[in-house]
Amino acid sequence: MSPPDQPPSATASRDRPVLVVDFGAQYAQLIARRVREAHIYSEIVPHTLPATEIADRQPGAVIFSGGPKSVHVEGSPRIDPDVYRLGIPILGICYGAQLIAAQLGGRVSQTGVGEYGRTAMQVRSPSLLLDANADDRTPAGDGPDSPTAADTEERGERSVWMSHFDSITTPPAGFRVTASTPQAPVAALEHPQQRIFGVQFHPEVAHTPGGQAVLERFLYRGAGLAPTWTTASFIDEAVAAVRRQIGDGRAVCGLSGGVDSAVAAALVHRAVGRQLTCVYVDTGLMRQGESDQVIDAFRRSQGIDLIAVNAADRFFDALTGVIDPEEKRKIIGELFIRIFEQAAHDIDGAAFLVQGTLYPDVIESGSDAAAKIKSHHNVGGIPDEMDFELVEPLRDLFKDEVRTVGQELGLPDEIVWRQPFPGPGLGVRVIGEVTPDKVGLLARADAIVRAEIAAAGLERDVWQAFAVLPDIRTVGVMGDERTYGQVVVIRAVTSDDAMTADWARLPYELLEQMSSRIVNEVDGINRVAYDITSKPPGTIEWE
Repeated sequence: MSPPDQPPSATASRDRPVLVVDFGAQYAQLIARRVREAHIYSEIVPHTLPATEIADRQPGAVIFSGGPKSVHVEGSPRIDPDVYRLGIPILGICYGAQLIAAQLGGRVSQTGVGEYGRTAMQVRSPSLLLDANADDRTPAGDGPDSPTAADTEERGERSVWMSHFDSITTPPAGFRVTASTPQAPVAALEHPQQRIFGVQFHPEVAHTPGGQAVLERFLYRGAGLAPTWTTASFIDEAVAAVRRQIGDGRAVCGLSGGVDSAVAAALVHRAVGRQLTCVYVDTGLMRQGESDQVIDAFRRSQGIDLIAVNAADRFFDALTGVIDPEEKRKIIGELFIRIFEQAAHDIDGAAFLVQGTLYPDVIESGSDAAAKIKSHHNVGGIPDEMDFELVEPLRDLFKDEVRTVGQELGLPDEIVWRQPFPGPGLGVRVIGEVTPDKVGLLARADAIVRAEIAAAGLERDVWQAFAVLPDIRTVGVMGDERTYGQVVVIRAVTSDDAMTADWARLPYELLEQMSSRIVNEVDGINRVAYDITSKPPGTIEWE
């Protein structure tokens, strides 16, 4: 389907992405996700990108994110002013809207009073973004459905989510003010002829009712884009790209057993067939029983050539005495590559390494648009020199998109819906030095956590649930005798894409059952704790 009254040339594909300019926002990744939910491809780029480079990417639209700074602070992030002269549709959100006003001649004032949380906003004049009339709706058709829940809104007061201290008090020349609040005289502004829009509130968060519809009106009507970004179109594009890259060559895939590498393998297998050989490395850091499951699933069910390498001793030797989590990840990442290189010697002409790198991996490992949070073994852990050219067909996808691609490719549910597992495995869930005894202890406790989550029917409700073994011993009492044993921490979170996560509110009875089984069945553990930290400020994994 296509939005009404769109220009004849309107398109939406990876060739004309929506660029989300990151000004240090908490929600930049969420904006990118919301654009993709509108079935339009998006990418996050740094605010330092010159206008010429933005133009070279031929974006269909640009969205300025929010940010923690004030436009009045010296050194606060800016965008190249020439961006406004490119004729590309622009939407500014929160700080992004204030930046538009400041750079185009309006006024942003420090009123001394901010707005945080749910706020009543008054729509004051006709607005392309805020009016929900029949012309705004995308008609039913064969393409992706467009949410219509907010299409019954009338002009007047509506609830939005605010998080700002400065306020736009005077719009730039030619802009009309379409909404306001008691503390934000210009809560929304637009210049339809120049196709530049700004909103002080956050339409990307769930706390703004109808926020997705606001974004879609910008994308469909303001920018004239069509909702053609689907997993089916992605698969076709990715298969073609992999064929172009690999050609007549041969590739090896580092199969970890997780959904990311499994989907990457299936996608590349569809593209080049028998030119792909998967290498499964048993690092000794896998979940209980996982190696047998993976080998069986891919050799029998998927018909993919698979070489299994038992390298547990090599990994434990390499990790001896290592405590720093970044060093662990780099050691594990490099050793993976070296083992792949050795396995490739038996595969004539293997020059490509397939990895299940995802967009959150790239963002968290550090880029021009984001500070490094932690190195992922398949991004920050890649050694500077190796014998392979990387093939990363999922590098632009979020986790839920990867699952959908996996289903489209026909992978079984037990693989597609397997809970995320870090590439370094239990090596980053054992805090401190990694030893076979510690890993064995943790693997048994982790198996109990996952089994109880499954028995409770919560596998699809919980993003990840696992056990962590911190480097802590505590005094306990068992059988009237003093013990001095290990502590296990249960970690369970809910999330949509792993960029943000909340701790799962598991039933007390379930937590009690997990604790009881772990203490009684895993010798050496005498205490169980539950981690109730969200992301941010924490990360999902402990290391």
